[in-house]
Amino acid sequence: MLYYSEGSGGYFMLFNSYIFIFIFLPLVLAGWYFLNSRGFYQTATCFLAAMSLWFYGYFNPYYLGIILVSILGNYLLSFLLRFSRTKLSDRIFLLAGLAFNLGFLFYFKYYDFFFENINAVFHTNVAMHNILLPLGISFFTFQQVSFIVDRCQHKAEHYPFIDYVTFVTFFPQLVAGPIVLYKEMMPQFADKHLRSFNQENFAKGIALFTLGLSKKVLLADVLALPVNYGFTNTAFLDSPSTLLVILAYTFEIYFDFSGYSDMAMGLGLLFNIKLPVNFNSPYKACTVKELWQRWHITLSRFFIQYVYIPLGGSRKRKVRTLINTFLVFFLSGLWHGANWTYVAWGSMQGLLVVFDNLHLIGVRGSNEKEKARFYIPKWLGVFFTFTFFNLSLFFFRSDSMTNAFTMFRNLFSFRSTGYLTKIAAQLDIPEFYLIKQAINLFQPSLLNTAYLILFVLLLVISAVLISRKNALQLVEEKSLTGKFSLVIVVLFCWCIISFSQVSTFIYFNF
Repeated sequence: MLYYSEGSGGYFMLFNSYIFIFIFLPLVLAGWYFLNSRGFYQTATCFLAAMSLWFYGYFNPYYLGIILVSILGNYLLSFLLRFSRTKLSDRIFLLAGLAFNLGFLFYFKYYDFFFENINAVFHTNVAMHNILLPLGISFFTFQQVSFIVDRCQHKAEHYPFIDYVTFVTFFPQLVAGPIVLYKEMMPQFADKHLRSFNQENFAKGIALFTLGLSKKVLLADVLALPVNYGFTNTAFLDSPSTLLVILAYTFEIYFDFSGYSDMAMGLGLLFNIKLPVNFNSPYKACTVKELWQRWHITLSRFFIQYVYIPLGGSRKRKVRTLINTFLVFFLSGLWHGANWTYVAWGSMQGLLVVFDNLHLIGVRGSNEKEKARFYIPKWLGVFFTFTFFNLSLFFFRSDSMTNAFTMFRNLFSFRSTGYLTKIAAQLDIPEFYLIKQAINLFQPSLLNTAYLILFVLLLVISAVLISRKNALQLVEEKSLTGKFSLVIVVLFCWCIISFSQVSTFIYFNF
């Protein structure tokens, strides 16, 4: 399957696509290990960089020019920093680097949003550019910001150009993270011992990739069917349908991002490259603060190192620390997208984490060291955390604040119109075909009930899966032989057969 998005100008080569799995990936692996086995290490690096650029440019050739301008601009700054001799010149280069990268990000991601609001408030008429958002711009921009900041602080060295290109464009993490740091990637690319084929890493990589692929194709894409329909028809939803739609979206975004993270780490291991863990069972968290220590870990790491600490972190007074915490989540919300819904969502997360940091209510068995005034059981903390995050996703998923509030009103209207059956009927998936035909043959009136049972069953399966060990834990603990290997083979074949749904990863939009 190739994914085509109207207006994107091209087809997307996703991880869950035939062209990626059967053409691109075998080619890049074969070329990488062949060149390295012959001792052509620099050529192999050039090859990997070229293939990564092909992967990115395949989405849209227009994107290729954008990322190359970003890379060249940052590399030039890194080169000029070699001649910096004073703190003043370091500061000037730092401001130039931030202006270049954040200005770059602002133009492509926030220009229309900013001036649309300016026009609305001041009744001006600034023309909109309707700019096509390049894939992964938030990820590769932040990645380079971290490098330039550390260069200005003399914590990073200037690398050869092709090494820098490879660091930025390494295809497993290019378009949806994790946000990697030069100090965890450059040494791995430079280590010649990692250029040789490693059977154990390769097997783990395939297993991890397959488990991630299964989450995406067999769960996230299926749950997306009723979710997309529900959020498109918000005016018609009643309480039960709204509740199951938001639950389905909660699991969809979990399996989507978790699946992508597993696939990215698995692909890295195929090259003997260990990418940082970016997702660690966040729905097991007993506080919102802990949830954000488990969800999009590398983004949190970036904001802590390059925003929270420079603002003063926790070194200032309590009030200042709480303000810094809120600002981080406010900016995190804005980072996710140019829409007030993301700002509202990020602000909600910030307020909840600030509340956690007040230590009014503690959770027994949590990793929080400071004493709280009142304690609740861990299971109740997990329930409240999951519920609050669930409700916040009304803003994250909605196209507008109006739709988000409509969903809230629907949820708490406590009315039932039977619309849930129409939501459940969107689960017209191939795996259900034979059951559907049998019901139509013998008892057609039960078809809606069957769809509803399928919907609830999928939600129950999702809840059970997130409560168990995650994919990384399974791959590390299980022997890659026998039953586990058979499960991996079955899942891989099932996913390949199921490449029928048109889908992309949620985080591709950021």
